[in-house]
Amino acid sequence: MGVVTYSQEITSVVAPSRMFKALFLDSHILPKIVPGGIKSVEFIEGDGGVGSIKKTNFGESSHIKYTKHKIDALDAGSFYCKYTMIESDIKFDKIDCVVEEVKFIAAGSGCVCKMNSEYHVQEGCELKEEDIKKGKDRAMGLYKAVEEYLVANPDVCA
Repeated sequence: MGVVTYSQEITSVVAPSRMFKALFLDSHILPKIVPGGIKSVEFIEGDGGVGSIKKTNFGESSHIKYTKHKIDALDAGSFYCKYTMIESDIKFDKIDCVVEEVKFIAAGSGCVCKMNSEYHVQEGCELKEEDIKKGKDRAMGLYKAVEEYLVANPDVCA
């Protein structure tokens, strides 16, 4: 098994504490932010801390129905989360799992989100750059939707 790593940074006008809270600590609000994209977010094991398993159910228009993530590390004080996608309805014919690390760093009145993804590719398989880019573009869309919502609603996740 090989590992393909992909990193990216996204800037935001929203404070790191609010972005982190919306995306990780209070992720149950995501269906309100992107009602057509996400139906529900629920913890099926644990209380949201390390070791918990979160299931995200996506909307009818999505190419994916659900994902399950296991939280590997969570530090609300430094706005850091590491999690592993352990299950999805999408057939992973090339990937065993995806490990994501996300950290929000203050930058002026906003923040920079640093993301690192490790795609654990099955033996003898090759993961194409365009496949990774598709997933990252979807994540960027969610990130921007959350940012816009928080700007329009300054009391949410404050």
